Amino acid sequence: MKTVGTIIGRIPLTETSLIVQWCTGEQGLLKTVAKGARRPKSPFAGKVDLFYKCEIEVHPARRGDLHILKDLMVLDSRFGLRRSYLQTLGASYFVKLINRGAESETPIPELDDLLNRALDYLNGTDVNLRAVHHFEKQMADILGISHPETEPVTSLADHFGSLPDQREELMKRLKSP
Repeated sequence: MKTVGTIIGRIPLTETSLIVQWCTGEQGLLKTVAKGARRPKSPFAGKVDLFYKCEIEVHPARRGDLHILKDLMVLDSRFGLRRSYLQTLGASYFVKLINRGAESETPIPELDDLLNRALDYLNGTDVNLRAVHHFEKQMADILGISHPETEPVTSLADHFGSLPDQREELMKRLKSP
């Protein structure tokens, strides 16, 4: 199967392979094994990094939810997300929220679109309070948990049980209560 996804996680699996987690509109959250990706001469070398948007070819697993990554083409490396720690922190917070709000292998076109719009925005513009609040509001609306009398961040925290740790540090750095 071929799809477009954003890399939202990477975990070493063996000395030479990685587990790569993707956010896709069609497949939802997807885990793949990139065999040999940690080898210097791997065809995946330099192509498997956080926040990269890629066209991927995946062979479905026979059992379980860990699929095989066969090929990928980087569509957008989003290097602007690495220009400062604050940019990376903002992008990480958005990814962590998506991870909490989406299910594995369940289509999530609205959440995928929200994440891509947010990462594309941060790629060219410094993270700011307005962007964070907008993302939280949009996510609460998509999940159907927003209430007119409740702040979106409160709705998200109530729904998930807690918010990702990145939010507290992000708010401190952006000088918000």
